[in-house]
Amino acid sequence: MIFQKGLCMNEINVTLPDGSQRPLPAGASIFDLAASIGAGLAKAAIAGKIDGNLVDLNTPLSDGARVEIITEKSPEALEIIRHSTSHLMAQAVKALFPQAKVTIGPAIETGFYYDFDVDHPFTPEDLEKIEDKMRELAKSDLKIERKELSSADAIALFKGMGEDYKVELIEDLGADKVSLYSQGDFVDLCRGPHLPKTSYIKAFKLTSIAGAYWRGDEKRAMLQRVYGTAFGDKKELEAYLARIEEAKKRDHRKLGRELDLFSFNDEVGAGLVIWHPKGAMLRTILEDFERKEHLKRGYDIVQGPQILKTELWQRSGHYENYRENMYFTTVDEQSYGVKPMNCLAHMMIYRSQLRSYRDLPLRYFELGTVHRHERAGVLHGLLRVRGFTQDDAHILCTPDQLDAEIKGVIQFVTEVMGIFGFEFEMELSTRPEKSIGSDDAWELATSALLNALKDSGRPYEINEGDGAFYGPKIDIKLRDALDRRWQCATIQCDFTLPERFDLTYVDADGEKKRPVMVHRVILGAIERFIGVLIEHFAGNFPTWLAPVQATIVTVTDNQIPYAQAAFDKLRAAGIRVQKDFRNEKLGFKIREAQLQKIPYMLVVGDKEVEGGLLAPRFRDGKNLDSMTPEQFVSFIENEVKNYK
Repeated sequence: MIFQKGLCMNEINVTLPDGSQRPLPAGASIFDLAASIGAGLAKAAIAGKIDGNLVDLNTPLSDGARVEIITEKSPEALEIIRHSTSHLMAQAVKALFPQAKVTIGPAIETGFYYDFDVDHPFTPEDLEKIEDKMRELAKSDLKIERKELSSADAIALFKGMGEDYKVELIEDLGADKVSLYSQGDFVDLCRGPHLPKTSYIKAFKLTSIAGAYWRGDEKRAMLQRVYGTAFGDKKELEAYLARIEEAKKRDHRKLGRELDLFSFNDEVGAGLVIWHPKGAMLRTILEDFERKEHLKRGYDIVQGPQILKTELWQRSGHYENYRENMYFTTVDEQSYGVKPMNCLAHMMIYRSQLRSYRDLPLRYFELGTVHRHERAGVLHGLLRVRGFTQDDAHILCTPDQLDAEIKGVIQFVTEVMGIFGFEFEMELSTRPEKSIGSDDAWELATSALLNALKDSGRPYEINEGDGAFYGPKIDIKLRDALDRRWQCATIQCDFTLPERFDLTYVDADGEKKRPVMVHRVILGAIERFIGVLIEHFAGNFPTWLAPVQATIVTVTDNQIPYAQAAFDKLRAAGIRVQKDFRNEKLGFKIREAQLQKIPYMLVVGDKEVEGGLLAPRFRDGKNLDSMTPEQFVSFIENEVKNYK
């Protein structure tokens, strides 16, 4: 569309993000708006927003609309690029494997995926062929066009194509109309928006293949899920792929084997961790750190049983809302639930005696081992297991104390994550569809968390409908060395369980009142946190965390008596030390210690024996000044004290 002043009788006015207004002929699209501003913007535009809603570039504008032009630099661009690339992949699969049936293909945080129903699993060679076909289709510069059909017509269309999954999706939507996108001979059900043409897709890579049940239901068809990623340009893609390669090197499952930290065994059971000596030591260090940090903040250490009567789980609402994730057993004809959470025992401790407002807040802390029935398909090393230990605490307080307690937990998280070197983000997860408790209770709980977030001065987001079934929560996501996000700490506000368990305290007026309960974890599951730590540090734990802090290495057998005496001194002083007195070359022994990522190698040769010294060498190869065993003990103690 070419505009000339005076030729268009019917004009519309649209408002740009800076508040300015721009006149356009009636029927003008977002692309026409971009072209009227400048050729460069028209070339860069990929989509738009009308009154805050993302739309395709060729969407017509109406008078008075607030319009924003989306380019590759816009925050929304990446999702549009990736979603369009998932459609391109589906088109390539259909071209190469005509019998394949397409299902869904969303954009996700790291890229996109598409699920296919195929006769035979895809192979790595298939991925290469699909990628090549995608490049060919991208270069074809196919228009990506949207059209709306009645649901009946869309169902007839997809039935004729043999695309049963699309038919099911449309039937479940129950809408009068649906939108479809076509590019060449490929048609897909989709809300959009999408890029204008396939040639806009410039930088992509298919990354992996996995199995996935249709709609996550184990009773439905097993599909082939192809993962990929896409970016606005090749430089961004190459940087991402480099991060992925680094992530593979840091994979906690790989490093867990190499560093002899933990293992899994099918004879034991899926999702159940076996901790080896070094891994158990790492856990112990973390757990001791946790106890110390909680005690100095006024928490009481408690411990509940592993199984509790099923009636208690029914009373709490877990049986109704969470039992598919629980294990049950029968003892003496009595049904018990293996605990998936620690809150019930903590409430029973509270109920064990009459409480006064003067007693509150009470903060109960437990390193509680829980078990949850996770589906086999989602188990993932230490990051998703069936048996794990949480640094779980429940704070029982008066409503007036709630704000200070929530802020205290946020401060606790801030201080602890600083020690480990993590930045973090926060989001408020609100009431889910499946929940217990009154609207008033949920409103009070949500407001309490929201006010604390606002007062913290830190940015946060709202995650609608993802709270716990008994209350809203603040989810805290760590950012690691590769800028990945990990969910660990949570703060949950609960007015409902104290009601169900009739928890009370006597207030200053002599009346019984209901306390509020805050459920919270700082590190979260110890197993998961260790998995994150392994990948964050690439196994190079700081000295205070390292399961082995130093290894004594002899040059020849002549130094063994002195080295053994030094070893005994260090171990007696609490240094986590090991020894390597084998009849091997020094370089070989140092290399092995470096592969085990031990912070310090203490070399002992004739010179060190003569001077009563040790020659420390850091794992990166840097040599430190020689020092006596006593000086080395002080050196390590200082590093531990300062969390280095």
